[in-house]
Amino acid sequence: MERGHVPVLLEEVLAALKPRKGKTIVDCTVGLGGHAAEFLKKKARVIGLDLDPANLDRARAALEEAGGDFALHHSNFAGLPTILAGEKVDGILADLGVSSPHIDDPKRGFSYRKPGPLDMRMDPTRGVPASALLDRMSEEELAQAILELGDEESAPAIARLIVERRPLRSTQELSALVCEARDFTIQRAAGAKLHPAARTFQAIRMLVNRELPNLERLLAVLPDCLKPGGVAAIISFHSGEDRRVKQAFRDGLRAGIYDQAADDPVQATPEERRVNPRAAAAKLRWARRSKK
Repeated sequence: MERGHVPVLLEEVLAALKPRKGKTIVDCTVGLGGHAAEFLKKKARVIGLDLDPANLDRARAALEEAGGDFALHHSNFAGLPTILAGEKVDGILADLGVSSPHIDDPKRGFSYRKPGPLDMRMDPTRGVPASALLDRMSEEELAQAILELGDEESAPAIARLIVERRPLRSTQELSALVCEARDFTIQRAAGAKLHPAARTFQAIRMLVNRELPNLERLLAVLPDCLKPGGVAAIISFHSGEDRRVKQAFRDGLRAGIYDQAADDPVQATPEERRVNPRAAAAKLRWARRSKK
């Protein structure tokens, strides 16, 4: 595992999924392998998926160090049934959002603080970059997406400037444009607790990678991928994602698909938030497949 990487809500995930010898756990967003390595240490078999082929290389090193039975697949988690090919498993984890290497590498185009191409694709081998998406969306579509996916109140002003100034080709251009729309100087933005471009970058990243449609597909296929008594655990960082997970698990309880689910989202302790600031926004929800 890369130095300094801390998997979010690790103890809470272990408590929900209870990995042990004889169990198979799927990590749908294996990332740097933090959660998956701990599953292996508990002697569980691990199946790992990631949309980014570079993450698979990083995860493989961490899992080989942990030792045990694992397999890695280059796949979107919406394609989980294809990967499992009819196999049912004991636990499924999805840690949504962006991984630290995406933010740390300016060439990937996720960072609003570092200059780079306006890309934001988690899988750079497919799909269209953010620059191309912004070129073709209408002002109304952009405003709606930035508001709904970024909870950004200045979405109309930002969308208007994007349309006026496009084509945009760099993260610097987009970040400066958002600062202008929100009446932030570059100096003031640099010192802000939450950078003024953070919500807009989040919204565009979610659009580029079709994160909400893919999550909805995952929620739909989860029950058929779990053994009776198997547990699904999902960590979200966005209110729209959390609402969808909450509703899907509640609907599953009513329908008898799940027989138990977390009443409230599990969140990081103050101690974890101090050590790992990313954990502050994390919400973990879990549900258990009905044993009937």
